[in-house]
Amino acid sequence: MVSFFSILLIIIAIYYAFVWSNRARSSTSKKSVRRAGGYSKWIGGGLGWAFGGPIGAILGFAFGKMYDDQRQQPSIDTISTLQGDFMASLLILTAALMKSDGKVKRSELDYVKQFLRQNFGNETAQEYLLMLREFLKQDIHIQQVAMQIGRFMDYPARLQLIHYLFGLAAADTYLSPQEIDLISRIAAYCGVAPGDLNSIKAMFVKETDSAYKILEISSDAEIADIKKAYREMAMKYHPDKVSHLGEDIRLAAEKKFQTVTEAYETIKKERGFN
Repeated sequence: MVSFFSILLIIIAIYYAFVWSNRARSSTSKKSVRRAGGYSKWIGGGLGWAFGGPIGAILGFAFGKMYDDQRQQPSIDTISTLQGDFMASLLILTAALMKSDGKVKRSELDYVKQFLRQNFGNETAQEYLLMLREFLKQDIHIQQVAMQIGRFMDYPARLQLIHYLFGLAAADTYLSPQEIDLISRIAAYCGVAPGDLNSIKAMFVKETDSAYKILEISSDAEIADIKKAYREMAMKYHPDKVSHLGEDIRLAAEKKFQTVTEAYETIKKERGFN
């Protein structure tokens, strides 16, 4: 028969085992919270759908265990794109593109630095660059990542991503076949229409009919059709279309909008109409 003293010892042992376990979990949780806190401002707008799927796996590998309680993960089917989702996608695709031709070029890194500093300031840019460094160490499955972007990110934001990627690829004044192929595949996987892909590509690959390609019309289009195309493209590429991602992203989108206006002005001058 078990004595009262033996039972008491068992209870005490269980109690201390429980206390030690809680302290261990608490210590791990605090470390995790500190890590998450350190990275939280890297993704200033917070994470919605990017917390799950292949993008979430890449983020998790880069940051360690960002959150202890997975039950607090939001339902990605009901969340709109946040600035954090956009920036996580942008930086992951940046890493993939920079590695596409076998080496990370200084010109590309300088373009990324300039883009981030101009749009987000030096401090935030430095945090994003640290994130990018972690992404460059990983193997990125482009199809899975791009399909997740296509499923959850709204169309104007996807167009902005493709515009940025072409700018990055053209940073050294030369768009390699590997870079064009990768951007084309990303666009296809995330559901960007071929016409829109060619329009954005024409903003960086200058040809005699680039202005027409930007407006997604043929070089023999009627004046009425040119004016209509300009109105439609100006609406499609208007910076306010991505204003929900924050003022920083909206300002970055102005360059794309200005290029559309410049293409229209070029055609007006060439064809002699107002």
